[in-house]
Amino acid sequence: MQHLPKEMLVEMFRKMVEIRFFEEKVFDLYAQNLVPGTIHLYAGEEAVAVGVCAALERDDYITSTHRGHGHCIAKGADLKRTMAEILGKKTGYCKGKGGSMHIADFSIGMLGATAVVGAGIPIAVGAGLSIKLRKTRQVVACFFGEGASNQGTFHEGINMASVWRLPVIFVCENNLYAMGTRQSRVMNIENIADRATAYGIPGVVVDGNDVLAVYEATVKAVERARKGEGPTLIECKTYRHKGHSRVDPAKYRPKEEVEEWLAKDPIKRFKEKLLQEGAITEAEIQQIEQEVAAEIDAAVRFAMESPYPEPEEALEDVYA
Repeated sequence: MQHLPKEMLVEMFRKMVEIRFFEEKVFDLYAQNLVPGTIHLYAGEEAVAVGVCAALERDDYITSTHRGHGHCIAKGADLKRTMAEILGKKTGYCKGKGGSMHIADFSIGMLGATAVVGAGIPIAVGAGLSIKLRKTRQVVACFFGEGASNQGTFHEGINMASVWRLPVIFVCENNLYAMGTRQSRVMNIENIADRATAYGIPGVVVDGNDVLAVYEATVKAVERARKGEGPTLIECKTYRHKGHSRVDPAKYRPKEEVEEWLAKDPIKRFKEKLLQEGAITEAEIQQIEQEVAAEIDAAVRFAMESPYPEPEEALEDVYA
């Protein structure tokens, strides 16, 4: 932490708070029947998205998942347009037609979230191939869960990226459960990163609730990718605070396990570290939280006051 400027550390903390406050607000809005469809909240995993995206440039790419709000915000998405999309409003990123699981903003390198498990992996590989063909210095960070690592797209995508030495950083957010199925029930390995050996690429396991550990691992992977040395698989051990979706009470998780992980809350841990190192003060933390809360409230007002798309617009912007 010593080598990172205070401004960067504070911005990383702010982004984590933004994601947490945003998700808490969306949780409440869903309970008020204001969110069409369902939602998959990112609360508890903020250190992964922020740690990875802090190591990227604006023109670098990311691909996301059904649990993608945190990825969007960490990459720099506008809170108002993100909230509007989740509420199905015309001013949203996808004009209210994509909703929570399909947000995209190409202007910041956000190639889109997808509800199909593992579907972002081949998209990231395709983007990596385009980078290589265009001979730019960009990289792609591909987020997916441990459940997706059992999909064919995972093996096919990583193999192709390895063979062609594509600049892709595969980021597995291992929150222990694929919906309600525990990882240990469907895998005979403890670390998904160990699978990297089969493809001849580095596999790294990091504490996914430590934003600096995630950042440092990503910096190394990005440097390797920009040099043309190919992909890296980073497994971030983390934990979602809520159930798989808004309607899932997550009764399948042992109470002791939940309490253990809640005690390792990534925002709490980072805040304590910043205070201990003198990188931030309690007054600055309170100011950040107040400012972020105001930003979230403004995003909600913007979304609530925005119109819904008209029925006749349903088939507009459809390409396939």
